Amino acid sequence: MQLPRWWELGDPCAWTGQGRGTRRMSPATTGTFLLTVYSIFSKVHSDRNVYPSAGVLFVHVLEREYFKGEFPPYPKPGEISNDPITFNTNLMGYPDRPGWLRYIQRTPYSDGVLYGSPTAENVGKPTIIEITAYNRRTFETARHNLIINIMSAEDFPLPYQAEFFIKNMNVEEMLASEVLGDFLGAVKNVWQPERLNAINITSALDRGGRVPLPINDLKEGVYVMVGADVPFSSCLREVENPQNQLRCSQEMEPVITCDKKFRTQFYIDWCKISLVDKTKQVSTYQEVIRGEGILPDGGEYKPPSDSLKSRDYYTDFLITLAVPSAVALVLFLILAYIMCCRREGVEKRNMQTPDIQLVHHSAIQKSTKELRDMSKNREIAWPLSTLPVFHPVTGEIIPPLHTDNYDSTNMPLMQTQQWSFAPVAQAGVQWSDLGSLQPPPPRDGVSPCWPGWS
Repeated sequence: MQLPRWWELGDPCAWTGQGRGTRRMSPATTGTFLLTVYSIFSKVHSDRNVYPSAGVLFVHVLEREYFKGEFPPYPKPGEISNDPITFNTNLMGYPDRPGWLRYIQRTPYSDGVLYGSPTAENVGKPTIIEITAYNRRTFETARHNLIINIMSAEDFPLPYQAEFFIKNMNVEEMLASEVLGDFLGAVKNVWQPERLNAINITSALDRGGRVPLPINDLKEGVYVMVGADVPFSSCLREVENPQNQLRCSQEMEPVITCDKKFRTQFYIDWCKISLVDKTKQVSTYQEVIRGEGILPDGGEYKPPSDSLKSRDYYTDFLITLAVPSAVALVLFLILAYIMCCRREGVEKRNMQTPDIQLVHHSAIQKSTKELRDMSKNREIAWPLSTLPVFHPVTGEIIPPLHTDNYDSTNMPLMQTQQWSFAPVAQAGVQWSDLGSLQPPPPRDGVSPCWPGWS
């Protein structure tokens, strides 16, 4: 059986504003062939072609339902799976997308959206976008290519362009075809043009806006630029009158008569509306007068060719490393000579020192040495007065007055003598006669001991 080609079935995931290059299907036909198209993509990985126009808003929806059939186990007809799926998009051969193409996906359970306004520089050049889908539950991946064939518009760019700031919308909500169609319908009722196209949509966050607080269902806001072929209506120019400009400077809402046509669904900040008339724009190029402080024009930059000869940096490396090393070595040798070879020595110092100063210094050193030697040798002989003696009466040996662990440094040289009068009393000597007793004269310079005295 020959399977139908996908471009013959139409592309329900692409919306280009004018529907160029695609054949529209009814909802019944789309539902009939949806599973067939899924099975075809899962096996042959065909590329998808879209044909947007330059200067016209391009929107391509990456539907999760389409990529669910790419991840095994493949769902059966009627089976519902809700796996989280994220997308990564990039220009083939490059890490990111083209500058005019943006991508947004709020959560892994919502569809991704590619959107932007193609430029005239890319007309006729196919832009291949690699789309990689990730199943966050099974970690399976699937890849498809989206080929964007940009076509030139007949009246590009439209001469009259107006940019509106819608406060109660997020960018992914505004990109829905129904919502964008309602907005273009409201603008057409106010402007009454023959041709009206959406040129670009930009999130307020990309213009430096703040992330809103998660209260009261606040939105980020979105800028929508539209173009038409007729001049601006009087209602749109009401924001330029002095009264409304004064109210905008005071952060008050201006009075716009046609605001009620938008208020039912869109809250427009009229102070941020921008009206651009391409027919009255004068070239802002001014001839540059060469003078002091202005460099002469050097022409276009010419990068070097690929046929340049390779340069050898070995010599530069040696010079960079050898010169600082040589300087450091010389400084080290000079310092070593000063510290080691230019010392005066002890003999030269003593020769230049007065003798009296050397004597004093020598005496101090000698005394210090003796004191240190004495402090190291404290176990000296006990004085004779502390040696053991015999008791004169009992004949017993009297122990020394101090024990072995007694600190001899605090010991007095002369001990207090203890006198005993017991032998005198036994000899019948009266206490009154003791005062008249005189010791015998010393013999040979040695004083004799009294008998009975101790």
